[in-house]
Amino acid sequence: MADKNEVMNQTIPSAFEREGKYLTFTLADEEYGIGILKIKEIIGMMPITSVPRTPDFVKGVINLRGKVIPVMDLRLRFGMEAMDYTERTCIIVVEMEGVSGTVQIGIVVDSVSEVLNVKKEDIEETPAFGTRLNTDYILGMAKMENRVKILLDIDQVLNAREIAVLKNAGTPENK
Repeated sequence: MADKNEVMNQTIPSAFEREGKYLTFTLADEEYGIGILKIKEIIGMMPITSVPRTPDFVKGVINLRGKVIPVMDLRLRFGMEAMDYTERTCIIVVEMEGVSGTVQIGIVVDSVSEVLNVKKEDIEETPAFGTRLNTDYILGMAKMENRVKILLDIDQVLNAREIAVLKNAGTPENK
């Protein structure tokens, strides 16, 4: 019998369920979007305290109004080349669903673009890249103004183990 998480991961939302408002941002000249309901806030770059023995894409933690938030660099998570942060680089604080509940995580992106209302007729399924490429983290492709924006399922960008590492990086005993 399949475990609950396996069944949830196999359920692909319909275009109707994916329709809505998305915060769009850039990484390496490509446009991505995250459902606006997952966004807690957008902040400028601030000092990040590194945490030893975490994956390379985990930059560390920040103190956001007295709350310790783990931060990951989405470029590094996606296997892209690292870049120096600029005045447009920012941190998007998102809520991700982990095994033990919801956790707030900051994700570093090159720049934030805009909030778009994506209609179901503008969303295409994720192309099949072959069986060896995991694209579970992609909700679909939004066709907007002769460009394609990759809609992310932020809950699938990290696996349960990685979310636990980030959550633990943000606990007071690891500060």
